[in-house]
Amino acid sequence: MCEMCRQNSHRSLGPSRRSILLFGASSVGVLLAGAADAKEKKKKPPKPQNVLAPDAALERLRQGNSRYVEGVSLRHDFKHEREALAGGQNPYAAILSCADSRIAPEYAFDSGRGDLFVCRVAGNFANTDTVASLEYAVAVLGVPLILVLGHDSCGAIDATIKSLKDDKPLPGHMPSLVDAIAPSVKAVSGQAGDVLGNAIRQNVIDNVAKLNSATPILNAAVEARELRVVGGIYRLKDGKVDMVA
Repeated sequence: MCEMCRQNSHRSLGPSRRSILLFGASSVGVLLAGAADAKEKKKKPPKPQNVLAPDAALERLRQGNSRYVEGVSLRHDFKHEREALAGGQNPYAAILSCADSRIAPEYAFDSGRGDLFVCRVAGNFANTDTVASLEYAVAVLGVPLILVLGHDSCGAIDATIKSLKDDKPLPGHMPSLVDAIAPSVKAVSGQAGDVLGNAIRQNVIDNVAKLNSATPILNAAVEARELRVVGGIYRLKDGKVDMVA
């Protein structure tokens, strides 16, 4: 075999430098395309309209409550909402509400499925479980707003007032409710005005403060201005939610 043929033979056995470069470029392109596609999917939440700043989320709650009070609630397309939410959720607000059957945050704020992350307990107070649930809402779901929602004529707070006044424990596991609500009741003892109304308001204020300072997740989000915690009181007669400063 001549020298030229031998050289050509060696060249044909391996890939050329150009083909290696082209293959490498195409592989990188595929990887980048895949990463971009994954990033694009991550950017698209099931309900894009729920991606809001804290103040905008609060305004949306206010507008929804106004529609509810006026009796002009929106018609919600639950069928397609179910389909959109099958793979995930991104609520725009979290609500810590009383378990009272007359209080339904989803109705009170004229919301659809996947809009509100709701925790409910008699007396709307933040215990370990509710704090953990709200941490999940903020850290994992990206919720920008938490509303502590009390209501007038709250039975849990009324029962706490009577239990403390009469020094008579409630039956079963209900003393745990009294223990959680008692600090707010005691804080307003001696104040002028309606004892129950004062205690309901103080309970909302105290739990807003508790969530604002809950470490390590909620307080960090508040300090970073990624989260706002507010309070409100639902009026049973007309459904209006009055914000508590």
